[in-house]
This record gives sequence, C-alpha cells and structure tokens, in this order.
Amino acid sequence: MSTLSIVATPIGNLEDITLRALKVLASSDLVLCEDTRMTKRLFDRHNISVPTKSYHMHSKISRVEEIIGLLKDGKNISLVSDAGTPGISDPGAELVSRIRRDCVSEILSGEIKIEAIPGPSALTGALSVAGVPCADFTFLGFLPHKKGRETLFKEITISERTMVFYESPHRIMKTLDSLVEHLSGANNSEDVLLKKVTVCRELTKIFEEIIGGSAKEVKNYFEIHPDKVRGEFVVIVSKE
Repeated sequence: MSTLSIVATPIGNLEDITLRALKVLASSDLVLCEDTRMTKRLFDRHNISVPTKSYHMHSKISRVEEIIGLLKDGKNISLVSDAGTPGISDPGAELVSRIRRDCVSEILSGEIKIEAIPGPSALTGALSVAGVPCADFTFLGFLPHKKGRETLFKEITISERTMVFYESPHRIMKTLDSLVEHLSGANNSEDVLLKKVTVCRELTKIFEEIIGGSAKEVKNYFEIHPDKVRGEFVVIVSKE
C-alpha cells in the first residue's frame, strides 16, 4: 500500500505539530510543499531529512501526473502547506480530488490510501479564542477581490450564523471599510452595533493579537496602529 498523507503543520509556532505528524513526515519518501523554503524551516527545527518538491497553485498538470505515478509505484507521500491544514484555501484540495478521480480502482482495492494527519488550523484556532458563538458558523476562505465580493458582504450582514474568513495585510483595511459600510447601520452611526467584528492577527506567533468590537472600532484601532497592519488575519463577524 502507498499512502498520501495530508499533514497539518504549524501556523506560526514551530512547536505546534503533533507527534504523529512528525513521525509521518520523517518516514515519507517525498514531501510536497507549497514553498520548500518554508518547509525546510520546520524540518530543520525537528531534525527531519526527507526529499521535498514544490506543489502549489501554479504547478503544472505534469506534476500531478508525476505524483500519481509515484503513488502507483508504492511511494509514501506527504502533502503540507506553508501553514495549517492542506486543502483549506489552498491547492491541496485539487490534488486530492484529482487522485480520488484518477485512482478509483487503486483506492477501492487498498493499494492507495489517502489519510488525514490533523493538527493546526487558523480557522479553528481563531474561533477558540474569539469568544463568539461558534456552534454554527460559515467559513468563506479568502474573499474574492472583485466579482462576488459585494454579494458576500451583504450575506455576512444578514447571516444568522457566525461568518469567518481569511484576509491578507494588503486588503485588511479595505475589508474593514466594507464591514463598516455594511454593519454600522444608517448613516454609519457609531451607536449602532448590528454585529461584532473580531480580528485575529498573527495567531500563535510572538505578536498574536485579538481585536474585537464594532466594525468601526476595529477599523479605528488599525488606523491608530498602522504598524499592526501586517501578518496573517482571520476575520470573524458574529452576533454580539
């Protein structure tokens, strides 16, 4: 049997990795990475020496065919992203889908296995510390830059569920502007709080920070502290 292991890796602190994940990575014939340089930092920290190859959103179809060929040859392969769980807002989902489509008989016969090695996720990490209702939530991934963006903000505004999405440092202020526009009520009154906005920044890293309040309050915070408009962001919109 050959195995494709989907391995969750740290989202910041390199200590946040399971014993099972370390064992699986160390015993792999090959590790597929978004960025081999990022994975090397993790390997160096935990004394892992295994061949790596890049697999990312710009990888050609020939790389996928190569991976399938290695699995059919009995190789054990691990897939990691730069941070967190592969397949969540990254191209790992496409690879798994293609293997499940093209290797149906091998999977059914037990020749190829696809397994989850769970661990860190910015999504669940953010919800765990935000102090918001999260028994029922919707994850939006990264919001589109243009098409469909306005529709999503309208959906966020009226949703009864907690809404969660990722944002980059280059777009976080524009996103907060949109949240202020949609969530602050008539005339952008500071007294109106239809929803709570929580921004989780740099989770598990030295400068981890959780900012919560109205959309306007959160936006004002980052306007006053422009040096904090950096790193990775998880944005949560919930009922107060």
